[in-house]
Amino acid sequence: MQRLFFSALAVALVAAVPLHAEPAQKATAEKSSSVETGLLALLPDDSVTEHVLAAGEGSLAYTATAGTVALRGQDGQVTAKIFYTAYRAKERSPDRPVTFAFNGGPGAASAYLHLGLVGPKILPFAGSNEDGTEPKLEANAESWLNFTDLVLIDPVGTGWSRAVNDEAASRFYGVRQDAEALAKAISLYVLDNQLLDAPKYLLGESYGGFRAAKVALALKNNQAMLPKGIVMVSPLMEGRFVFNSDDDPLAASLQFPSLVAAHLERGGRFANETLTAAETFAVRELLPVLVDPLPEGHKADGFYNRLSEMTGVGVETIRQTRGFVGSVYAKKAAGPGRIVSPYDAGVTVTDAYPEASYSRNDDPILEGYTRAYGGAFASYARQELGFKTEMTYVLLNEDVNRKWEWNGNRGSDGRLSASISTDLRDLLSTIPSFRLMVAHGYSDILTPYGASRYVLNHLPSTLAHGRTALKLYRGGHMFYTRDDERKAMYQDAEAFYRAR
Repeated sequence: MQRLFFSALAVALVAAVPLHAEPAQKATAEKSSSVETGLLALLPDDSVTEHVLAAGEGSLAYTATAGTVALRGQDGQVTAKIFYTAYRAKERSPDRPVTFAFNGGPGAASAYLHLGLVGPKILPFAGSNEDGTEPKLEANAESWLNFTDLVLIDPVGTGWSRAVNDEAASRFYGVRQDAEALAKAISLYVLDNQLLDAPKYLLGESYGGFRAAKVALALKNNQAMLPKGIVMVSPLMEGRFVFNSDDDPLAASLQFPSLVAAHLERGGRFANETLTAAETFAVRELLPVLVDPLPEGHKADGFYNRLSEMTGVGVETIRQTRGFVGSVYAKKAAGPGRIVSPYDAGVTVTDAYPEASYSRNDDPILEGYTRAYGGAFASYARQELGFKTEMTYVLLNEDVNRKWEWNGNRGSDGRLSASISTDLRDLLSTIPSFRLMVAHGYSDILTPYGASRYVLNHLPSTLAHGRTALKLYRGGHMFYTRDDERKAMYQDAEAFYRAR
């Protein structure tokens, strides 16, 4: 199965969304449009509600808006509606930031970041809801609303965002098309809500981190809006380091510390010192062996034994893979009858297909307990935000993922060439105050932290010094499902915003 990159790994827009289109009218006026006799007619008017967040030493009154932004084609007709949830402090200073957030996939809705990390409500996976079967929202004292207004956006085909028909929808499923559509939606929201002078940040998870860089450039180049910064959670930054670890020595070496971190987590032995040694080993010893001819004799025995001790994968299995451990890790690292999740390789479940030589399981995290985010958000939007619709809230749309256009083509070749390194250089160079924070879980073997560290380390120091940061946390792709790590990232994010 092709993994989704979202966080959650894991699609000819110019005709559908012109770069210089007239701003859409207010949603209430849109309801009379003839196109809304179809699927879009299921989307209600925007709902505005008042709330109070108990935060820190006091409380914060805020307004929540669950609504849509219309995108139009060259003929002026609505081609799609983008669903969003906005939280704005009722008493805000002129320099209060606004953050536009989205997940990835491609094909994932924003409920992950919304109910997992930044929103005023959070869905804990603990106690009776450890496996997601008894979801109950709680107040989130660490909501990022404490230091920034929030606008959480679902790209077309996810959440409640829809195009007028399938043909129109397909024109949104691509790197460039998606970035231009989201930049347009952000621009419309900013202008409609008089936020042009507010510092504007982007927050993206997994493919959403990659998306954030592309949207930032589209905002700058096509909408004449300059973002102040980006926060990336478990991002895809370089496709060749994420989709190529089975046979590329550098990609395998960059992934290796995450494999070790997960093995340590499963054994209850996680230690930063051990992980630092694994990072050194990956570069100084593993990489040369993977590049050089196949080792033989005692040298090979010693090397494979050491890899086995560090990862939990059996020696003979490692020997068969010639040291490219990532290719067999999910199936072989946790022992007989168990399988690990690429999203958090510290988590194991019973292998549903023990007779298979390769991993066939639904992922215990992506297809497991985090699915509860979708139902929980749909209920929350209906009951507390007043957004009532019969349309299904699509948390993960695998059809979008399959149809995604990468750099002009679909499939593995396009994914391997996916990159935001030049985008980051452009943003850092042309926006002197622009800053970047990248957050990763140690045990995420899908988008390993080593790959992002490599990208950041290879930015020119004249651009990156003091303006980029890598923050690491216990856990995997969605490390924020761990309460302590979510709180730790809140502290890091608050400091990042305060330092602007």
